[in-house]
Amino acid sequence: MTHPPATPLPHHTVDGPEDAPPLLLGPSLGASLAVWDPQLPSLARHHCVIRWDLPGHGGTPIGVLGDHGGPAPTTTVPGLARLVLGLADSLGVDRFAYAGISLGGAVGAWLAAHHPERIASLALICSSARFGEPAGWQDRAALVREAGLAPIAEAAASRWFTPAFVSSPQATALLDAVRRSVAPAGYAACCDALAAFDLRADLARITAPTLVVAGLADPATPPAHARELADGIADAGLLELSGAAHLANVERPAPVLAALLDHLAAHPDNGPVATAVGTPAPHPAEGTAQ
Repeated sequence: MTHPPATPLPHHTVDGPEDAPPLLLGPSLGASLAVWDPQLPSLARHHCVIRWDLPGHGGTPIGVLGDHGGPAPTTTVPGLARLVLGLADSLGVDRFAYAGISLGGAVGAWLAAHHPERIASLALICSSARFGEPAGWQDRAALVREAGLAPIAEAAASRWFTPAFVSSPQATALLDAVRRSVAPAGYAACCDALAAFDLRADLARITAPTLVVAGLADPATPPAHARELADGIADAGLLELSGAAHLANVERPAPVLAALLDHLAAHPDNGPVATAVGTPAPHPAEGTAQ
Protein backbone atom coordinates (compact mmCIF):
# COMPACT_ATOMS: atom_id res chain seq x y z
CA MET A 1 0.00 0.00 0.00
CA THR A 2 1.28 3.46 -0.87
CA HIS A 3 0.57 6.54 1.18
CA PRO A 4 0.33 10.13 -0.04
CA PRO A 5 3.11 12.45 1.15
CA ALA A 6 2.46 14.30 4.40
CA THR A 7 2.99 17.58 2.56
CA PRO A 8 1.38 18.05 -0.88
CA LEU A 9 4.02 18.20 -3.59
CA PRO A 10 4.18 20.45 -6.64
CA HIS A 11 3.93 18.91 -10.08
CA HIS A 12 7.41 18.14 -11.35
CA THR A 13 9.39 16.35 -14.03
CA VAL A 14 12.71 14.52 -13.76
CA ASP A 15 15.09 14.36 -16.73
CA GLY A 16 18.61 13.05 -17.09
CA PRO A 17 20.55 10.29 -15.34
CA GLU A 18 19.06 9.51 -11.95
CA ASP A 19 22.51 9.11 -10.39
CA ALA A 20 23.81 12.43 -11.77
CA PRO A 21 24.15 15.54 -9.59
CA PRO A 22 20.65 16.94 -8.95
CA LEU A 23 19.69 20.33 -10.38
CA LEU A 24 16.37 21.94 -9.46
CA LEU A 25 14.90 24.56 -11.82
CA GLY A 26 12.32 27.09 -10.63
CA PRO A 27 9.96 28.95 -13.00
CA SER A 28 8.80 32.54 -13.30
CA LEU A 29 5.41 33.85 -12.23
CA GLY A 30 2.90 33.11 -15.00
CA ALA A 31 5.02 30.38 -16.61
CA SER A 32 5.11 26.63 -16.20
CA LEU A 33 8.19 24.44 -15.98
CA ALA A 34 8.20 24.53 -19.81
CA VAL A 35 9.95 27.90 -19.56
CA TRP A 36 13.15 25.87 -19.09
CA ASP A 37 12.69 23.87 -22.31
CA PRO A 38 15.48 25.74 -24.19
CA GLN A 39 18.11 24.64 -21.66
CA LEU A 40 16.75 21.23 -20.66
CA PRO A 41 18.41 18.90 -23.19
CA SER A 42 21.90 20.18 -22.48
CA LEU A 43 21.48 20.45 -18.72
CA ALA A 44 20.07 16.92 -18.53
CA ARG A 45 23.15 15.35 -20.13
CA HIS A 46 25.17 15.56 -16.94
CA HIS A 47 22.58 16.45 -14.28
CA CYS A 48 19.41 14.95 -12.94
CA VAL A 49 17.17 17.93 -13.73
CA ILE A 50 14.08 18.39 -11.58
CA ARG A 51 11.66 21.06 -12.79
CA TRP A 52 8.64 22.12 -10.73
CA ASP A 53 5.49 24.19 -11.23
CA LEU A 54 4.27 26.99 -8.99
CA PRO A 55 0.86 26.58 -7.28
CA GLY A 56 -1.92 27.03 -9.81
CA HIS A 57 0.57 26.93 -12.68
CA GLY A 58 1.06 24.09 -15.17
CA GLY A 59 0.34 20.81 -13.43
CA THR A 60 0.42 22.00 -9.81
CA PRO A 61 -3.05 22.44 -8.29
CA ILE A 62 -3.78 25.34 -6.01
CA GLY A 63 -4.50 22.75 -3.33
CA VAL A 64 -0.78 22.34 -2.59
CA LEU A 65 -1.15 25.48 -0.49
CA GLY A 66 -3.07 23.42 2.06
CA ASP A 67 -4.78 25.60 4.65
CA HIS A 68 -3.97 28.63 2.51
CA GLY A 69 -5.93 27.20 -0.41
CA GLY A 70 -9.32 28.61 0.59
CA PRO A 71 -11.52 31.01 -1.35
CA ALA A 72 -8.62 33.48 -1.62
CA PRO A 73 -5.51 31.29 -1.32
CA THR A 74 -2.23 32.97 -0.59
CA THR A 75 1.41 32.03 -0.12
CA THR A 76 4.87 33.39 0.66
CA VAL A 77 8.32 32.76 -0.74
CA PRO A 78 9.23 30.74 2.40
CA GLY A 79 6.03 28.75 1.85
CA LEU A 80 7.04 28.00 -1.74
CA ALA A 81 10.51 27.04 -0.49
CA ARG A 82 8.87 24.57 1.88
CA LEU A 83 7.19 22.93 -1.13
CA VAL A 84 10.55 22.66 -2.90
CA LEU A 85 12.23 21.09 0.11
CA GLY A 86 9.35 18.65 0.45
CA LEU A 87 9.75 17.74 -3.22
CA ALA A 88 13.50 17.25 -2.84
CA ASP A 89 13.02 15.10 0.24
CA SER A 90 10.41 12.97 -1.50
CA LEU A 91 12.92 12.27 -4.27
CA GLY A 92 15.75 11.48 -1.88
CA VAL A 93 17.70 14.61 -2.77
CA ASP A 94 19.63 16.16 0.10
CA ARG A 95 21.86 18.78 -1.54
CA PHE A 96 21.22 20.19 -4.98
CA ALA A 97 22.20 22.90 -7.41
CA TYR A 98 19.40 25.37 -7.96
CA ALA A 99 18.58 27.79 -10.76
CA GLY A 100 15.46 29.92 -10.87
CA ILE A 101 13.85 32.63 -12.96
CA SER A 102 12.27 35.65 -11.25
CA LEU A 103 10.00 34.27 -8.48
CA GLY A 104 11.65 30.88 -8.95
CA GLY A 105 14.97 32.57 -8.31
CA ALA A 106 13.63 34.22 -5.15
CA VAL A 107 12.76 30.76 -3.83
CA GLY A 108 16.32 29.62 -4.46
CA ALA A 109 17.83 32.71 -2.86
CA TRP A 110 15.68 32.23 0.25
CA LEU A 111 16.72 28.58 0.46
CA ALA A 112 20.39 29.51 0.09
CA ALA A 113 20.08 32.05 2.90
CA HIS A 114 18.02 29.94 5.30
CA HIS A 115 18.96 26.34 4.38
CA PRO A 116 22.54 26.69 3.14
CA GLU A 117 23.24 23.02 3.80
CA ARG A 118 20.82 22.11 1.01
CA ILE A 119 22.14 24.39 -1.78
CA ALA A 120 25.31 23.34 -3.61
CA SER A 121 25.23 26.25 -6.05
CA LEU A 122 22.77 28.95 -7.04
CA ALA A 123 21.83 30.72 -10.29
CA LEU A 124 19.42 33.66 -10.26
CA ILE A 125 17.93 34.57 -13.64
CA CYS A 126 16.21 37.96 -13.91
CA SER A 127 15.40 37.87 -10.22
CA SER A 128 15.57 40.26 -7.28
CA ALA A 129 16.01 40.60 -3.54
CA ARG A 130 12.87 42.77 -3.54
CA PHE A 131 10.47 43.00 -6.46
CA GLY A 132 9.41 46.62 -6.02
CA GLU A 133 6.80 48.14 -3.76
CA PRO A 134 4.27 45.71 -2.26
CA ALA A 135 1.31 47.83 -3.37
CA GLY A 136 1.91 47.05 -7.04
CA TRP A 137 1.75 43.32 -6.42
CA GLN A 138 -1.23 43.66 -4.10
CA ASP A 139 -3.07 45.61 -6.80
CA ARG A 140 -2.20 42.99 -9.41
CA ALA A 141 -3.41 40.19 -7.15
CA ALA A 142 -6.70 42.03 -6.58
CA LEU A 143 -7.13 42.59 -10.33
CA VAL A 144 -6.59 38.93 -11.16
CA ARG A 145 -8.95 37.78 -8.43
CA GLU A 146 -11.64 40.08 -9.81
CA ALA A 147 -11.09 40.02 -13.57
CA GLY A 148 -9.09 36.88 -14.28
CA LEU A 149 -5.86 36.62 -16.25
CA ALA A 150 -6.84 38.33 -19.51
CA PRO A 151 -5.44 41.78 -18.57
CA ILE A 152 -2.26 40.24 -17.20
CA ALA A 153 -1.69 38.02 -20.22
CA GLU A 154 -1.91 41.03 -22.52
CA ALA A 155 0.64 42.98 -20.47
CA ALA A 156 3.02 40.04 -20.04
CA ALA A 157 4.30 40.29 -23.60
CA SER A 158 6.08 43.61 -23.07
CA ARG A 159 7.55 42.50 -19.73
CA TRP A 160 8.75 39.09 -20.82
CA PHE A 161 10.18 39.85 -24.27
CA THR A 162 11.71 42.63 -26.35
CA PRO A 163 9.71 43.93 -29.34
CA ALA A 164 12.04 42.07 -31.69
CA PHE A 165 11.23 38.71 -30.10
CA VAL A 166 7.64 39.01 -28.93
CA SER A 167 6.14 37.59 -32.14
CA SER A 168 8.45 34.58 -32.25
CA PRO A 169 6.96 31.08 -31.94
CA GLN A 170 8.67 30.60 -28.57
CA ALA A 171 7.22 33.79 -27.14
CA THR A 172 3.76 33.13 -28.56
CA ALA A 173 3.66 29.66 -27.03
CA LEU A 174 4.53 30.91 -23.54
CA LEU A 175 2.09 33.81 -23.73
CA ASP A 176 -0.72 31.54 -24.90
CA ALA A 177 0.05 29.20 -22.00
CA VAL A 178 -0.72 31.95 -19.48
CA ARG A 179 -4.39 31.73 -20.42
CA ARG A 180 -4.42 27.94 -20.78
CA SER A 181 -2.37 26.65 -17.87
CA VAL A 182 -2.42 29.26 -15.10
CA ALA A 183 -5.25 29.53 -12.57
CA PRO A 184 -6.10 33.08 -11.48
CA ALA A 185 -6.08 32.00 -7.83
CA GLY A 186 -2.56 30.58 -8.17
CA TYR A 187 -1.26 33.65 -9.98
CA ALA A 188 -2.75 35.96 -7.34
CA ALA A 189 -1.31 33.86 -4.50
CA CYS A 190 2.14 34.14 -6.05
CA CYS A 191 1.67 37.91 -6.37
CA ASP A 192 1.10 37.90 -2.61
CA ALA A 193 4.43 36.11 -2.21
CA LEU A 194 6.24 38.71 -4.30
CA ALA A 195 4.59 41.56 -2.39
CA ALA A 196 5.90 40.27 0.93
CA PHE A 197 9.38 39.25 -0.25
CA ASP A 198 12.41 41.25 0.88
CA LEU A 199 15.72 39.39 1.19
CA ARG A 200 18.02 42.41 1.07
CA ALA A 201 19.09 42.15 4.70
CA ASP A 202 19.86 38.42 4.30
CA LEU A 203 21.90 38.41 1.10
CA ALA A 204 25.16 38.22 3.06
CA ARG A 205 23.96 34.91 4.52
CA ILE A 206 24.18 33.26 1.09
CA THR A 207 27.43 31.31 0.86
CA ALA A 208 26.65 29.04 -2.09
CA PRO A 209 28.55 29.86 -5.29
CA THR A 210 26.15 32.18 -7.10
CA LEU A 211 25.61 33.30 -10.68
CA VAL A 212 23.32 36.28 -11.38
CA VAL A 213 21.96 36.84 -14.90
CA ALA A 214 20.15 40.00 -16.03
CA GLY A 215 18.42 41.07 -19.21
CA LEU A 216 19.44 44.62 -20.04
CA ALA A 217 15.96 45.28 -21.46
CA ASP A 218 14.11 43.71 -18.51
CA PRO A 219 11.39 46.10 -17.24
CA ALA A 220 10.23 43.73 -14.48
CA THR A 221 13.57 43.24 -12.73
CA PRO A 222 15.89 45.86 -14.26
CA PRO A 223 19.64 45.32 -14.22
CA ALA A 224 19.94 47.34 -11.00
CA HIS A 225 18.15 44.47 -9.22
CA ALA A 226 20.72 41.98 -10.50
CA ARG A 227 23.58 44.25 -9.46
CA GLU A 228 22.12 44.49 -5.97
CA LEU A 229 22.08 40.69 -5.77
CA ALA A 230 25.63 40.39 -7.07
CA ASP A 231 26.88 43.09 -4.71
CA GLY A 232 25.15 41.57 -1.70
CA ILE A 233 26.19 37.93 -2.24
CA ALA A 234 29.87 37.25 -1.63
CA ASP A 235 31.83 36.41 -4.79
CA ALA A 236 28.72 36.26 -6.97
CA GLY A 237 29.21 36.41 -10.72
CA LEU A 238 27.11 38.74 -12.87
CA LEU A 239 26.15 38.36 -16.54
CA GLU A 240 24.18 41.16 -18.23
CA LEU A 241 22.66 40.24 -21.58
CA SER A 242 21.70 42.67 -24.31
CA GLY A 243 18.63 41.89 -26.38
CA ALA A 244 16.83 40.22 -23.50
CA ALA A 245 13.90 41.20 -21.32
CA HIS A 246 12.47 39.29 -18.33
CA LEU A 247 12.59 35.76 -19.72
CA ALA A 248 16.21 36.04 -20.78
CA ASN A 249 16.69 32.26 -20.92
CA VAL A 250 14.01 32.07 -23.63
CA GLU A 251 15.06 35.11 -25.64
CA ARG A 252 18.83 34.49 -25.34
CA PRO A 253 18.95 30.74 -24.67
CA ALA A 254 22.53 30.09 -25.82
CA PRO A 255 24.41 32.56 -23.57
CA VAL A 256 22.24 31.66 -20.58
CA LEU A 257 22.92 27.97 -21.13
CA ALA A 258 26.65 28.57 -21.56
CA ALA A 259 26.77 30.57 -18.33
CA LEU A 260 24.84 27.90 -16.44
CA LEU A 261 27.03 25.07 -17.72
CA ASP A 262 30.20 26.97 -16.83
CA HIS A 263 28.85 27.79 -13.37
CA LEU A 264 27.80 24.23 -12.66
CA ALA A 265 31.09 22.81 -13.91
CA ALA A 266 33.09 25.26 -11.81
CA HIS A 267 31.17 24.41 -8.64
CA PRO A 268 30.45 20.67 -8.49
CA ASP A 269 28.87 19.49 -5.29
CA ASN A 270 31.32 17.67 -3.07
CA GLY A 271 29.06 17.68 -0.03
CA PRO A 272 26.84 14.93 1.37
CA VAL A 273 24.22 13.49 -0.94
CA ALA A 274 21.18 11.36 -0.32
CA THR A 275 20.22 8.20 -2.17
CA ALA A 276 19.50 8.07 -5.89
CA VAL A 277 16.72 10.32 -7.12
CA GLY A 278 13.40 8.62 -6.61
CA THR A 279 14.31 7.06 -3.26
CA PRO A 280 12.71 8.93 -0.35
CA ALA A 281 15.14 10.72 1.91
CA PRO A 282 15.55 9.22 5.37
CA HIS A 283 14.67 12.48 7.12
CA PRO A 284 11.45 14.52 7.14
CA ALA A 285 11.04 17.62 5.04
CA GLU A 286 13.06 20.49 6.41
CA GLY A 287 10.73 23.22 5.15
CA THR A 288 9.73 24.71 8.47
CA ALA A 289 9.39 28.28 7.30
CA GLN A 290 6.18 30.07 8.13
